[in-house]
Amino acid sequence: MRFSGPTILFAAAAIAAGASCGGTDVGNGNGDGGDGDGGGQADACVGLQCFQVSCPGGGSTTLSGTVFAPNGTLPLYNVTVYVPNSAVDALPVGATCDRCGQPPSGNPVVQAVTDVEGKFVLENVPATDNVPLVIQVGKWRRQVTLPTVPSCVDTPLDATVTRLPRNKGEGDIPQMALTTGGADALECLLRKIGLDDAEFTNASGNGRVHLFTGTGGTPRFATTLNGGADFTNATTLWDTTAHLMPYDVSFLSCEGGQNAGTKPNTARQALSDYTDLGGRVFASHWHNIWIDQGTAASMWPTQVTDNYLSDLGNVTADINTGFAKGAALAQWLMNVGGSTQLGKIALTDAQHTVEAVAATTEKWISLDTTANGRPSVQYYQFTTPLTVDPALRCGKVVFSDIHVSTGDDSGGSLRFPGGCTTTGLTPQEKVLAFMIFDIASCVGPDIGFDPEEDRSTAAAAAPASQMR
Repeated sequence: MRFSGPTILFAAAAIAAGASCGGTDVGNGNGDGGDGDGGGQADACVGLQCFQVSCPGGGSTTLSGTVFAPNGTLPLYNVTVYVPNSAVDALPVGATCDRCGQPPSGNPVVQAVTDVEGKFVLENVPATDNVPLVIQVGKWRRQVTLPTVPSCVDTPLDATVTRLPRNKGEGDIPQMALTTGGADALECLLRKIGLDDAEFTNASGNGRVHLFTGTGGTPRFATTLNGGADFTNATTLWDTTAHLMPYDVSFLSCEGGQNAGTKPNTARQALSDYTDLGGRVFASHWHNIWIDQGTAASMWPTQVTDNYLSDLGNVTADINTGFAKGAALAQWLMNVGGSTQLGKIALTDAQHTVEAVAATTEKWISLDTTANGRPSVQYYQFTTPLTVDPALRCGKVVFSDIHVSTGDDSGGSLRFPGGCTTTGLTPQEKVLAFMIFDIASCVGPDIGFDPEEDRSTAAAAAPASQMR
């Protein structure tokens, strides 16, 4: 049986129905049997636990599938999938300190984490009707109800069930701010991973992506979207911590220059304070000013050695597989057609502003040698505040020296989404897409990754939220 029906509301009735069960029924999933030895035990199970069954021959009632980005085609790594045993909590609004190690809300009966192919297998699933299922990474969350789960067989789930939400009517989406810029088009990438146009509004709208005008970037909507409204200037986003705090993630598209006059020291302190409180920042190319000219108190400048050399053009770079997430990215890119050789990635129009990073910063993509005669770091990440133990940090800063690369345009004369003319993802855009979901995940120490291990089933032994 394959479930491919539409999302429906959380099935609290299924949980309530199981709450009065006396024990685990063996073999049929009716939930009205005893404890396997003929005697009922009033407190032997709670809610959906009462519908977990013992299958003949060591079998199991399972759900399997692949979690996709909202577009329904890009598989996603490290997404938690679980069956809750109570109603899940509402997600907090805005930047929050989300450290790894906390179990998902809703008292999961069973849970798993997607592997580098985006696949998962949930074992020992309650065999009953109206089974709730939660799919979550950070504040991306979709809740569906499965009409029935038959006992002791695998039920594969269709992509229409297991993709993340395209709009807030389908589920939870982080509240994001995005500043446009004349040299990059991150707003187009968010559309290509599947977000509905209705979720793009200006700062006064109710969309999940608020667009702000950065130097040289698209300043307004097309007349067919939001009435052609203007975007608020980016300086009104990053001028104070209070203006940044409503956003889980802030994406800063490259402006073609640092434009220091729009980013005074007070703004740099505000951005630092925002990440210290749990905010996430994705900085593209010349937004390196926030890092290399950040405040001394933040310690951000200590994380990089800059060089500002000539652009590198089209190059093949190395993916750092020496830490868990880097190894996972390398294998994931092979699986989604982003790489043809494990640990290598083809980059278009690569920049060269960073030579090295500190040991406290994760180097994701780099080149040991370049035409400039110096090494180059294309992608790195660090957690904040840098002044405390890594286990106590709350925020993330991701820097990319590569752009959206398919020809999408964010020029100042364009009206969004008029400059978004392509649909496919290039290899480096797949890297960026990986980061869009990774930056939303919890903050905490890296975990081990074994390419030979099926993490989707191994996750049953440890809380899925421990995976960064």
